[in-house]
Amino acid sequence: MANIIVECAKYLMIILITMYTYECFTVFGYADGDKKRRILRNQNKLMFMIHFLAFAGMYLKIGEIKILIFYAVQVVLLLAIILLYTWIYPKASRLVVNNMCMLLSIGFLILSRLSFGKAVKQFEIVVIGMVLSFIVPVIVRKVKILKDLTWLYGIVGLALLMVVLAMAAISGGAKLSIEIGGVTFQFSELVKITFVFFVAGMLREDTGFKRVVITTVVAATHVLILVVSKDLGSAVVFFVAYIVMLYVATKKARYALAGLAGGTLAAVVAYFLFNHVRQRVIVWQDPIAVYDKVGGGYQVAQGLFGISAGGWFGMGLGKGMPNIIPVVDKDFIFAAICEELGAIFAICMLLVCMSCYLMIVNVSMQMSKPFYKLIAMGLGAEYAFQVFLTVGGTSKFIPMTGITLPLVSYGGSSVICTILMFAIIQGLYIL
Repeated sequence: MANIIVECAKYLMIILITMYTYECFTVFGYADGDKKRRILRNQNKLMFMIHFLAFAGMYLKIGEIKILIFYAVQVVLLLAIILLYTWIYPKASRLVVNNMCMLLSIGFLILSRLSFGKAVKQFEIVVIGMVLSFIVPVIVRKVKILKDLTWLYGIVGLALLMVVLAMAAISGGAKLSIEIGGVTFQFSELVKITFVFFVAGMLREDTGFKRVVITTVVAATHVLILVVSKDLGSAVVFFVAYIVMLYVATKKARYALAGLAGGTLAAVVAYFLFNHVRQRVIVWQDPIAVYDKVGGGYQVAQGLFGISAGGWFGMGLGKGMPNIIPVVDKDFIFAAICEELGAIFAICMLLVCMSCYLMIVNVSMQMSKPFYKLIAMGLGAEYAFQVFLTVGGTSKFIPMTGITLPLVSYGGSSVICTILMFAIIQGLYIL
């Protein structure tokens, strides 16, 4: 009987997330405020129904009371986020709040399936991040000197990256994070925010050649340190964000084309300089040919096997074998979602991410002050390209970069900084 219920819940979850995703885009077509509010409230109902069905299925499968307790505290958290944002910031974007909660709930349910202990840790980190996020919109609105701290952002960002380069332990061939008092910090996630603020501060008024050159040198230094640290995924995210912001600020296509040409050249140089890069390209070309567990194509191949095994509708929570994929809760969580929840569910999740990006671009276009416009565009570019790198690497569309899926993958620094990025967007939206 339990298997029948779980199987039926699987298809119902796909229908519900399809409805949720459809409303993410149709809500833009209504000018009537009451109609929009009804759609956004309906999204909350759909999200909680998906959440309930997933954890009910897991409980029936596992039979442990801790699943129900963890589900209950998640419901409290998600309700608190929605209600507090509505109460404290009535002019905030409800769609951004809904999508953030939806992605967090998907992360909780798939992490609970993969590793209950890590899911609990992720929950604790999200609570901390949300507490901080309620302060950020006030800072964006009230603190007028943010635009005058340009060089502080640049210096802090470079200092944090240098600390990682000097002190971080090597993980997966790259220097990613350092441990302080038993807590691991990945400073490159925080620097994503300071980097955008630095570039926005530099280009907000003066876009002359001299200012562009200075900004480019500092931005290139950020990227170079990440390359030396072999954190190539973050380096690409920083590079793309800078190119987007440079083009938006200057409106000169030649700058963007020159940047792309330089990035292409740097990628070729990195291929010949770093064995780490060559190995990932080899794996990307044919993971089966280098199918071994140590630095080979095993991870990518297993991810592809998981995606294909799930098909359109998934095998159902608890019925697949996603744990055989190395680092599945971080870099390859998209494969786990495809395997157990299905390709349709995964595609809808990606469309929710796209909805977030379109909302961020919409905020940027409506900002009259260049500083705020560039911040929104830069953060949006970082978010969208991080999603692209994660999914592209998992599906073998591009070489694997070791980037996490924002708000879904396990990782404290990533989830907190993404929540803060969304809070900054909320502050800009209110402005």
